[in-house]
Amino acid sequence: MGNQKPYDDIPGTVIFDSDQAAKGYQLNQFCISLRLQPNRDVFKADPEGYIDQFPMTPEQRKAALAQDWNGLLELGGNIYYTSKLAAFHGINFQELAGLMTGKGSVAYRAMMVSGGRPIEGNRYQSEWDDQ
Repeated sequence: MGNQKPYDDIPGTVIFDSDQAAKGYQLNQFCISLRLQPNRDVFKADPEGYIDQFPMTPEQRKAALAQDWNGLLELGGNIYYTSKLAAFHGINFQELAGLMTGKGSVAYRAMMVSGGRPIEGNRYQSEWDDQ
């Protein structure tokens, strides 16, 4: 891990690659475990006790308990797995994306329906005119 990648230069973007997968393995195992009702019941009754079954880093554990959605991705979370944790909290995927972008669900949907994020500010930093 720690190798410079060509896509590390895209601001605000976390690419889920093999390094991220290795980093987030236990975090993702925790999140995907919530697809099963018995696990959700145990997590609801004792969140900290349930999460202790997964040897995550202290930062991953804290982010999962705090519902730090962007932090989870930075710490190796896969969006599809972390969405299981969001669903546990009653947050659907569109609402999750709205939270992660800071736009909210309605504005996020409107942005996507109108073609997605604008390219300005979302290119490789090396392509920015002012550098």
